[in-house]
Amino acid sequence: MIPSYRQAFNANFTEEKYDRLRREMIARCGIDIPFALCETPCFFPSALVDRMGEDGKALIHQLVDSPEYRARSEASIPANFRVSNESPHPMFIQVDFGLVRNEAGELQPKLVELQAFPSLYAYQPVLAQAYIDVFGLDPNLQYFRSGLAASSYKQLLQQAIVAGHDPQNVVLMEIHPEEQKTRPDFLLTEKLLGIRTVCITKIRKHGRRLFYEENGNEIPIERIYNRTIVDELERKNIALPFDFRDDLDVEWAGHPNWYFRISKYSIPYLRHPSVPRTWFLDQMTEVPPDLENFVLKPLYSFAGLGVVIAPSRTDIDGIPTPKRADYILQERLNFTPVVDTPYGMTKVELRIMYVWLDELRPVLTIVRMGRGLQMGVDHNKNLRWVGSSAALVM
Repeated sequence: MIPSYRQAFNANFTEEKYDRLRREMIARCGIDIPFALCETPCFFPSALVDRMGEDGKALIHQLVDSPEYRARSEASIPANFRVSNESPHPMFIQVDFGLVRNEAGELQPKLVELQAFPSLYAYQPVLAQAYIDVFGLDPNLQYFRSGLAASSYKQLLQQAIVAGHDPQNVVLMEIHPEEQKTRPDFLLTEKLLGIRTVCITKIRKHGRRLFYEENGNEIPIERIYNRTIVDELERKNIALPFDFRDDLDVEWAGHPNWYFRISKYSIPYLRHPSVPRTWFLDQMTEVPPDLENFVLKPLYSFAGLGVVIAPSRTDIDGIPTPKRADYILQERLNFTPVVDTPYGMTKVELRIMYVWLDELRPVLTIVRMGRGLQMGVDHNKNLRWVGSSAALVM
């Protein structure tokens, strides 16, 4: 994207440097990285990343600031996962964009998805800095947004997640965290903030209080940084030691209800140049004849599960009427390949990561690179110069 940086990186790349990057990430995370780590970072002009940051803010505010949408999105929250004392706005939001070239030949961001849920807030800055260190890149390249630096970013996360509590009483809650691909982020979060990662199945409830066990002692939980995906809870039929509907004496670092309110469910309600045409399946009066230009997505899935690219009429008709409200049909985005690699031009998907305390702020950018139909690992198997990457901005 910035030709001088791209050309210099490609010319100086060696497999030995990439091997060193992997070793360095293992050392910094304390664990092997269980997903594809791209050989290269991406170099983006600040104006482009800033535009995506502002587009994402506009989309989030369009939803959160609308009493009408707030009322409509009540239907998105499953009754058995509705948590009391909902916050006035989400704390962590991710907005994913692809880059598409318009008729004038200009690159413009197009919305892929958005989700009010945490992402790799501890891992991503470590990856970005590792690229700079290992490959000897320009130290003036930036990866934090909104004027943040390492110290002010750490302070922001402390305010959001720990919020003045003793870190011992704050937990990152996940399902079997030792089995999750995001475990490097969990370990880095523990190291950065001093909190504990706790499996949801090992939490105990006494009265209105929640506890976890450490060295044989029950430690009270005062605040939860929730990383538990409801879809996974239901798919795995996890037996919970407490009920999300309980009136609990606990704070949430990111209230769980917003996971449903700002999600794929939101996209049909958005009106913005970056938003592709999208409909709820049960509200469509007719099926488009050019289904090859659309994507069928279940509302309540994660990591691309159940997504059908270029669905057939049989795929559409095969969804039972009671389930059709749980699917959207979205205009398919043909990402423009923009990164020059030794294996050809490669597409990127950029995730703008937000933290909302006193104001909504873009803080970091995650990049996924791919040359398959989708950006996920399953569609880019056995390919080089794809996978998890970082945005370095100038």
